[in-house]
Amino acid sequence: MLILDLWFFAIAGPAVLFAGVSKGGFGSGAAFASASVLALVVDPGLALGVMLPLLMLIDVASLRPYWGRWHLREALLIIAGGLPGVALGAALYRVASPDLLRLLIGLVSVGFVVWQISLRRGWLRIGARKMPDGAGLVAGLAVGFTSFVSHAGGPPAAVFLLSRGLGKTGYQATSVLIFWAINIAKFIPYAFLGMFTLETAQANLLLAPFALAGAWLGVRAHNLVPERAFFALTYVLLTVTGFKLIWDGLT
Repeated sequence: MLILDLWFFAIAGPAVLFAGVSKGGFGSGAAFASASVLALVVDPGLALGVMLPLLMLIDVASLRPYWGRWHLREALLIIAGGLPGVALGAALYRVASPDLLRLLIGLVSVGFVVWQISLRRGWLRIGARKMPDGAGLVAGLAVGFTSFVSHAGGPPAAVFLLSRGLGKTGYQATSVLIFWAINIAKFIPYAFLGMFTLETAQANLLLAPFALAGAWLGVRAHNLVPERAFFALTYVLLTVTGFKLIWDGLT
């Protein structure tokens, strides 16, 4: 049950604002931290159900500023692979317990941080060689699946997009287009799985201003705020929440 009290909004408001800033200006990679944070205080399925309409609202708000600046071929490859990935995620969700979802979201959260540290330390080298089109379809499958179970499709999308040599704004615009399409594809199975309720709809209405404000700030921060400072906070947040969710899922 989702209780819309002061404690919920004290957690959810900043989390949704954070998601808007990330999706509006920094390639969506950290946006799923909001679902990880919400899963600390409500059932993971409800956390995902609360966030999806808000993420879709952020997508719409971010489309216009980046309109036509995306790389369509790369976007279509990931979207094509992402649709069966969404179906796979829906199939898993039908047999998954809340504890398994907590564990999955926690593992993805911590894995994302490890992946980012590996890139910065040079343990992984992404972008040294252009990945073929087929890799985009495989990346899309991972994007669709991880996006369905935890709104965490950013990392696998980034692996492919960065290898294709996209510039900062082209990368951001392409990410916006990809997740606009993937999130639309997720809406119907989320509805059939009962992840939307009257309480989640009420929460969406009350949290919509945070989503729009975050998107507005993200677009304007795209060329102003150092990504390193923004993502440093993200990694700390994801590490703490990720390990907490793993602990809750296992115990």
